[in-house]
Amino acid sequence: MTTDPRTIAWLDQEDSRLAQTIRAHRVAVQYVMRGEEAGEPPFGYTVGLFGVGHPELVVVGVGREAACGVLQHVAGLVLAGRDLVPGEVIAHGEAEPLVVEELPNPGDILFSANRFYQRPDEFSVPAYQLSWAHRDGGFPWDPEYPCPPECQPRPGTWRA
Repeated sequence: MTTDPRTIAWLDQEDSRLAQTIRAHRVAVQYVMRGEEAGEPPFGYTVGLFGVGHPELVVVGVGREAACGVLQHVAGLVLAGRDLVPGEVIAHGEAEPLVVEELPNPGDILFSANRFYQRPDEFSVPAYQLSWAHRDGGFPWDPEYPCPPECQPRPGTWRA
């Protein structure tokens, strides 16, 4: 497969930017805006936690500022020595709680992380999805959850 020289140059710049960010802050956040009209929620994920022996983190269905805030907060816990486990509930200041869930299809989502660690999608770095409670109550698996399923898709049911 041949790639356009402009694309190669852009990827080289992105690789350099990502490496510099991780070097300076130990972790970077990638945010992906999706097509809302197609029912595709935006999402964000970390790059850098795999390098300290922990799965990367993903949050789906929130805006850029919220995604960066949640991911930086929880990544900070990991970088301070906390090992997250699936099923764990994490308090996030005044915000709604988060639940750590295993993400079964990280190769479909973590493109920048896999590129950074030079891993093919089929041998992707692992990841946890941080599922958030709605301010009006409940998590996505609760019958009273006020958002439709595409608001915060369940782990393994969506891809980038």
